[in-house]
Amino acid sequence: MTSFWTGKRVRLRGIEPDDWTAFMRLAEDEERLGDLLKPPRSAESFRAWAQEQASAKSDDDCFRLAIEAVDTGELVGAAGSHHADPRAGWFEYGVTIGADHRRKGYAAEAVVLLLRFMFAERRYHKCEARIFAHNEASVALHRRLGFVEEGRLRDRVFVAGRHRDLVVMGILADEFARLHSISGL
Repeated sequence: MTSFWTGKRVRLRGIEPDDWTAFMRLAEDEERLGDLLKPPRSAESFRAWAQEQASAKSDDDCFRLAIEAVDTGELVGAAGSHHADPRAGWFEYGVTIGADHRRKGYAAEAVVLLLRFMFAERRYHKCEARIFAHNEASVALHRRLGFVEEGRLRDRVFVAGRHRDLVVMGILADEFARLHSISGL
């Protein structure tokens, strides 16, 4: 029997203390690609963060996971749910893939694994993603996965020296089930 958290290309797993270097590279990739610009962080801050994540108590519905390539065991990205409203039945999630690992199907498979869990096991009704409008690859990925654009918040974020739009995309549990196998096993 295959793990619920393992697909053909990726395995979602908890963050380990030794993952700090991979997360430092992900932060550098985000800055270089114009996704996020934050003040520089020390290697020690990444080590401490990874240690904290590795020993953090799970909140069931809000979590961060490492995305590991099945064939190499290398950490290629991260995904997780960062807002969840169980009463109303919606959650937001995010995914990031390292620059050297993009366009290999890792993000799509990781998102399907994560959404399958949230829809089938946690019984959420809707997932939302907020995407920088200039990140055309991410907008296209979400469309391929079945998300629809629900709105555009004009000049909502300030990135790379200018204001940019933020695209809100969503998918409902029944839409997901029509496009993707709901059973991971």
